[in-house]
Amino acid sequence: MGLLTQILGGLAGRALGGRDSQRGGGAGLSPVLMALLPVVLSMLQQRGQQGTGTAGGAGGIGELLGQLTQRGYGRQADSWVGTGPNEALPPEAIEEVFGQDELHRIAQQAGVGDDEARSGLSQLLPDVVDHFTPSGSLPEGGQLSASLDDYLQRLS
Repeated sequence: MGLLTQILGGLAGRALGGRDSQRGGGAGLSPVLMALLPVVLSMLQQRGQQGTGTAGGAGGIGELLGQLTQRGYGRQADSWVGTGPNEALPPEAIEEVFGQDELHRIAQQAGVGDDEARSGLSQLLPDVVDHFTPSGSLPEGGQLSASLDDYLQRLS
């Protein structure tokens, strides 16, 4: 089961008054990951709406993959899109890809520290990209936008 699926399953459990509501997270997941997920999804949605995606109109995911490739993490990014296992992204890669200012902004939006955001994003991004590329290819811009809208609504 993927991380994103676990998070959304935990949210459903909390909405139904399950044990997860007392623990503050779904399926034993870190509160940091729970805080970062809506920020990441919003970020991908906003980038996708700007229409500057690099790969077939995939918007935010295409941009993210392009940034990862430019910084030397293309192999990891390709593994997230492909149908095989996801390669890990080292936490130090996050600052290289996003820059210190953007990392700090993401951390502030999530209400976590910069180090927590760096570590959490390195765990979350592979699963988010994998989740939105289930067939091993980037989604069309409209598909991505609809999927992101759906997940953001489920998190609200």
